[in-house]
Amino acid sequence: MTAAIDVDHVSFAYGDQPVLRDVSMTVEEGRFVGLIGPNGSGKTTLMKIMLGLQRPDSGAVRLFDVPADRFSEGTRLGYVAQHAKASDGRMPMSVREVVTMGRYAHAGVRRLADRDRQIVEEALEQVGIDDLAERNVNRLSGGQQQRTFIARALASEADLLALDEPTVGVDAESKETFYGLLDELNDAGITIVMIEHDIGVITEHADEIACLNEELYAHCETSRFLETDALERAFSSARIARPDRTVSAD
Repeated sequence: MTAAIDVDHVSFAYGDQPVLRDVSMTVEEGRFVGLIGPNGSGKTTLMKIMLGLQRPDSGAVRLFDVPADRFSEGTRLGYVAQHAKASDGRMPMSVREVVTMGRYAHAGVRRLADRDRQIVEEALEQVGIDDLAERNVNRLSGGQQQRTFIARALASEADLLALDEPTVGVDAESKETFYGLLDELNDAGITIVMIEHDIGVITEHADEIACLNEELYAHCETSRFLETDALERAFSSARIARPDRTVSAD
């Protein structure tokens, strides 16, 4: 299978504070990978490096076999950041307007064509929010907002979805519906990499689990991961953030 993401011996630090140490992993196209680990373990930093949004101090990343710093097909990547918001509340945007933003990279300097608008409507319908298209996105529930941002990525015709804790603040019923949507998208061939704090839920849905705490403790099929002690080792070595420094939880 073709690698959607290839991380090769990546290390990164903020100043003198190491965040990632010699991390190597490959995400093949069409896979659903759950990225887990304690708070402050480097998950978000790794995801940003995977997408070429941040450069590693050492090592290299390739996206669809192209060096991440030279990858120019941004429309193939859909990124939903942690606590993503469409606006700050002072500039109202409808759900349809947010999703339409996914077509701008394709349209370039030209005006949106009928085909662009059709793709937007299909994305709204695919994630089940076509009935909310005219609603102010800031008035949606957490789960509805996340569906909006995924629809924006689908409108850009993304091949890879990267989601950073998208179910924080989402109720249990909406969370299960949300995961059902991700399963459908993954079944349709979209690669998914997702940071999730709910380990029980992510191990139920993801094909593979990558367990991180600065270093990569495991990356394997979910069934194999559940037989390892990687989770225990990663959390037992977790570090606790202090106002002036980070110290070992041990």
